[in-house]
Amino acid sequence: MANITEREFVSKDEMTAALTELLQTALSEGIATDGKAVLLVSGGSSPAPAYRHLSGVELGWDKITVAMVDERWVDAEHEKSNEAFIKSTLLQDKAAGARFVTMKNRAASAEEGVQVCESDYAALKRPFDVTILGMGPDGHTASLFPNADGLEHALTTTDTVCAINAHQSEVTGEITERMSLSLAGIAHSKTVVLLISGEEKKAVYEAAKQPGSEYSVPLRAVLTHPDIDLTVFWCP
Repeated sequence: MANITEREFVSKDEMTAALTELLQTALSEGIATDGKAVLLVSGGSSPAPAYRHLSGVELGWDKITVAMVDERWVDAEHEKSNEAFIKSTLLQDKAAGARFVTMKNRAASAEEGVQVCESDYAALKRPFDVTILGMGPDGHTASLFPNADGLEHALTTTDTVCAINAHQSEVTGEITERMSLSLAGIAHSKTVVLLISGEEKKAVYEAAKQPGSEYSVPLRAVLTHPDIDLTVFWCP
């Protein structure tokens, strides 16, 4: 099992403040210890307020590398691009000085681009200081979707990143071709933070803690990984 710490908050504002404090502390400690820090970021509404606040904090951003947890295989200008989201929320103000490592490259597909991405991520400081994860109502985290093409490889490989093609039925209306941290890539972090909002997702999280298939509920693979130090933030 992962080493799991659960923290419950009465509001999203309270959760944002706690996440911001955790990120400031972890990145500062990384710089103090190693001379540099690495932050792996997810898209989504939950971390956005913390990203915006953090962007104005003086942290020695020239010593911090920000990299993606996952990305749809679309150009950075696309409305569904996580890269565009991170640039508009976190990589502003003082944080504009951070080094940014993207997942999307010039390859025609994620499968074709995975080796370039793997090389880029292999060059990052290990372990990463913080990795921020979200979770979907289907139990996916990062882009590790239930029964997706590439999921078995993602959960078993020692590579840091993997190409995923989620089935349309699980991702209605979404771009299904993606690049993602593998399970091993998630485990490379000193601290992994899982953000959960609402009773529905809390129920999915509680179900994922029970025995069952990691392929039908990929979050279960994170919760049961012995080398992951996980902090779960939840608010109603």
